[in-house]
Amino acid sequence: MSERVSTKKTVQGKVVSSVMDKTAVIELVFMHTHPIFKKITRKTKKVKIHDERNECNIGDLVIAVETRPLSKFKRHRLLKIVERAK
Repeated sequence: MSERVSTKKTVQGKVVSSVMDKTAVIELVFMHTHPIFKKITRKTKKVKIHDERNECNIGDLVIAVETRPLSKFKRHRLLKIVERAK
């Protein structure tokens, strides 16, 4: 049998809140270069992720994968923790 390859998008971000039960909030940072002035600007977006075992702490670098809607705002779940906060 062949192994199934996931086609779901993954996002990497830093945990900014882990107060809620089984939920963490991560901040995604996007860099954008202006087409004329060539100035680099940062855009941020906060995403709620499902953290089943409450493993995330503030400052952790995590990878989340998109999934079916789990609640009104949660559309991602925790895949793995890349780096723990110091």
